[in-house]
Amino acid sequence: MPQATLTISSKNYSSWSLRGWLMCKMAGLKFEEKPVDPDDPDNRQELLLLAPSVRVPRLTHNDVEVWDTLAIANYLNETFPKAQLLPKDLKARAHCRSISGEMHSGFHNLRSALPMNLKARHKSFKIFSGARPDVARIKEIWTDCLTTYGGPFLFGEPTMADAMYAPVCTRFRTYAVELDPLLQAYCDTVLDWAPMKEWTAAALEEPEEMVELEVEF
Repeated sequence: MPQATLTISSKNYSSWSLRGWLMCKMAGLKFEEKPVDPDDPDNRQELLLLAPSVRVPRLTHNDVEVWDTLAIANYLNETFPKAQLLPKDLKARAHCRSISGEMHSGFHNLRSALPMNLKARHKSFKIFSGARPDVARIKEIWTDCLTTYGGPFLFGEPTMADAMYAPVCTRFRTYAVELDPLLQAYCDTVLDWAPMKEWTAAALEEPEEMVELEVEF
């Protein structure tokens, strides 16, 4: 019997739902998925404005309800400490929290220019100038983590940071963002990660499409 319910939106388009879902999987939490209506106003806000502040994803666990992806991450880390959503080492833990928070609150131009779309694949894609600093900053973060902690995930083993940046891996694949071998290997690791493959397979089966998210920026 599942212990929890996770309310999510589109698996093809919703980067925030993916993050929350991955962290529940990493925590070992047994949960039921509760999809929201694609025409629900809050759901469309989450997809079209790419905002982390609406109540999707939302985790209901026993008598606790928690929303906002970073809040879900912190709740799961406190409730399931053995899952080690944060690294053991104090310095690495602070680093992990910092880059997870940076993803949570930043990179707005990248979100707008490269919306998550697992069904799409571009052979080439011109990234508008406003999003290029976001791409460069993510590459910098990844390079720092992978060289510091040795890979294959950002902090060696999977942490909440990998869940936070997993949608970026899908975006970089969708929009043919050029990566050096170290960063390409990281993206390949994330995309070949068992929970990511499970999510992607389900996303590809989704019948719904949102025309607004098919626009090329």
